[in-house]
Amino acid sequence: MTTIASGTDTLTRDALAVLQPGFTGTSAPSWLLRRLGEGLASVGLFGRNIATPAQVAALTAQLRAERDDVLVAIDEEGGDVTRLEVRTGSSFPGNHALGAVDDTALTEAVAHELGRRLAACGVNLNWAPSADINSNVDNPVIGVRSFGADTSLVARHTAAYVSGLQSAGVAACTKHFPGHGDTAVDSHHAMPRIDAELPVLESRELVPFRAAIEAGTRAVMSAHILVPALDPVHPATLSRRILTGLLREELGYDGLIVTDGMEMQAISATYGIERGSVLAIAAGADAICVGGGLSDEPTVLRLRDALVAAVRSGDLPEERLADAAARVRALAAWTASTQTTPPSASVNGGAPGGTSGRGSSSAAGSAAGSEAGSAAGPAAGSAASADVGLVAARRALTVTRGAHFTPVTEAPYVAALTPVANIAVGDETPWGVAAELRRLLPGTETGSFTGERAGAEAVAAAGSRRVVAVVRDAHRHTWMAEALDILLAARPDTVVVEMGVPQSPPRGALHIATHGAARVCGLAAAEAIAGA
Repeated sequence: MTTIASGTDTLTRDALAVLQPGFTGTSAPSWLLRRLGEGLASVGLFGRNIATPAQVAALTAQLRAERDDVLVAIDEEGGDVTRLEVRTGSSFPGNHALGAVDDTALTEAVAHELGRRLAACGVNLNWAPSADINSNVDNPVIGVRSFGADTSLVARHTAAYVSGLQSAGVAACTKHFPGHGDTAVDSHHAMPRIDAELPVLESRELVPFRAAIEAGTRAVMSAHILVPALDPVHPATLSRRILTGLLREELGYDGLIVTDGMEMQAISATYGIERGSVLAIAAGADAICVGGGLSDEPTVLRLRDALVAAVRSGDLPEERLADAAARVRALAAWTASTQTTPPSASVNGGAPGGTSGRGSSSAAGSAAGSEAGSAAGPAAGSAASADVGLVAARRALTVTRGAHFTPVTEAPYVAALTPVANIAVGDETPWGVAAELRRLLPGTETGSFTGERAGAEAVAAAGSRRVVAVVRDAHRHTWMAEALDILLAARPDTVVVEMGVPQSPPRGALHIATHGAARVCGLAAAEAIAGA
């Protein structure tokens, strides 16, 4: 039973309640447990907090021993952005792969199974899905995190994802409102700006969020972006026009509004996290996400004290802070009501990357009928439902044979043309096809190459072996496209695997678009290369 420490006044409890902080380590530090007793209602988990499913279950049990209704949040999109499987790669393809298949029953089944695994280890709020429309192909931070560039496709899959995730008892947090897709700047580094006119925003960016609200999303995450057609002065996270006027009043949304990470440069470098947090709550946000970079007790105390001081100075209405805290507690109550079984260490529901239920590894959407039924039908936790991620990854492949195609029958050389990972994805999570190809074709070797000499170095390293070139968003990196030119000129039988957004025309003797770099996407591609 939750016990609030005596002597903690209502204002301080409310200020703590609206914070969603992170921490370091794989068990809860004493300061975090103490603050839970004083009113903190949410905790965010990141890759640094994850070791094993059993460890996560023990961690969340430790948190709930202090506060039984605590919200435990995580950024688990599946695909390229995974925290639960940060060191191995995800068992689920991301949004772009699901959009490529375009089977909403499959998307719902994937989201349900992912949610089941989160719930099994005590996580009850997922900062997902991304409802951003990837309308700018040069977007450096969304890309394969989006279901696609088509508005109606993104809307229907966002709704399916919300329904699937929440059917497992995990609250969805649809992001990044009002839409981060038409940007060429990463808000982790600077303030992006979308100059689309209001009619475009209403017919494009806002449509998936309307669908998510209709599907009952329990939370919405704001974007640190400037949208002059909506508010020429304030970024969305700090805009009353956008959070209260548009999201609450016009779209009729009544759930929790969560900010994106407040230490991101779009906010912290311009406003500072203390002032930014006060402005966000005043604008209509209910929960302050912080902890991706700042994960210590002093950060929590600084934000708590800034909110309390703002109320006492009259800069933040006390009733607005109280309303925000009440919304956090309401979501916590909902998640507590959906928990039917205690968290357990049996998170996987079957070996990750298992091979039962394998379908076609050809063009996207092939074998839609039979596999969609098998993915959506089984009871949660069954072997077939556990394999739904691999089923989806196989169906998402687009395979194009070129003029120089011959089957790969001997161990190849995998040349990974490796870009710098964006902060949302991180550089801890492995990607590519080499590990799976080595299992299917023993003796496979690999190397990572980047920069203007990448192509020549890859050709030299491969020697006489067949080359498999693995790229990620080749259309966004000039050096990567040039490296492919060199490889294909020297070795026309090169296999090209595009694990980002397949914007460039297919190239190579065999071209495979995976629509994402999850572990299961790499497995599906390796099977297609080896003819398994």
